[in-house]
Amino acid sequence: MNRIDVAIALAAAYGLRLSADGASVNEAGLDYRVVMADDTSGQRWVLRVPRREDVAVGMAAEARVLDLVAPVLASDGVAVPNWRVRSPELIAYPALCGAPGLTLESGEPVWHMDPACPDYASRLGRLLARLHCLGARRAAEAGVEVRTPAQVRQAWWEDVARVHESFTVSPALSESWQRWLEDDSCWPERTVMTHGEIYPAHILFDDEGAITGVLDWTTARVDDPARDLAAQYGAAGEEMLQAALAAYEQAGGISHPGLATQARHLWDASPIGYALYALTTRDETDLAAATAMLNPSS
Repeated sequence: MNRIDVAIALAAAYGLRLSADGASVNEAGLDYRVVMADDTSGQRWVLRVPRREDVAVGMAAEARVLDLVAPVLASDGVAVPNWRVRSPELIAYPALCGAPGLTLESGEPVWHMDPACPDYASRLGRLLARLHCLGARRAAEAGVEVRTPAQVRQAWWEDVARVHESFTVSPALSESWQRWLEDDSCWPERTVMTHGEIYPAHILFDDEGAITGVLDWTTARVDDPARDLAAQYGAAGEEMLQAALAAYEQAGGISHPGLATQARHLWDASPIGYALYALTTRDETDLAAATAMLNPSS
């Protein structure tokens, strides 16, 4: 069976009767394959099929995050998934309104919006201000993972060390990371509720460009606020990062002098995250891609 048929057969085992007619598959996620299909009433469903067994370990944590953030974002008209099926082999929920701003088709990224649009930067900034208003205490009470500023920084030290143990890293990258880790000015003094991978593939938009939903809260936790701005810098550059930050501050987001610098550093550190992902999957293609990112001149 093809990937759509496999997902629909899984859903049937949990009482969902879905049709392959008009179904689609989205391969953009590293942890989940996503299939969308209609039931007999015409309701669109999202089926998230884990790519690896280890992904299921984080499902309970992600469910707690969804329970915490759903009412907060709903006050601004932004929805998050409401899981109806949760098992190690399948997550299923009614599709949210809107369409993702980025998808993968035949392995290639396809943009359905302009990431360098000032209007998007403003909407993103306002969304993050609302999400980041959730602090460590409320998250801890909800059972969500909380990292202090010191723990955030220490985790990066450990991640860099692990990457160095397993890969050859170019001297330029290694020295850049060292300077970043030692630079007190960019590290946060407070941590907030973050999504962790908030970029257009995980954001839903209506026809006018308004944000209607946010998907895939797998990596969400209380952490460095800059982690939710890094992809904005990577996709749209410095001007649109500053535009998002301006909207963020205007909407009540608490900034600090090194926030933009940290967002840039986190984007530049993305090879670290991919290398750790490759060490998890142990897939030869992933390991080769990580090697190329860490030592591009080799």
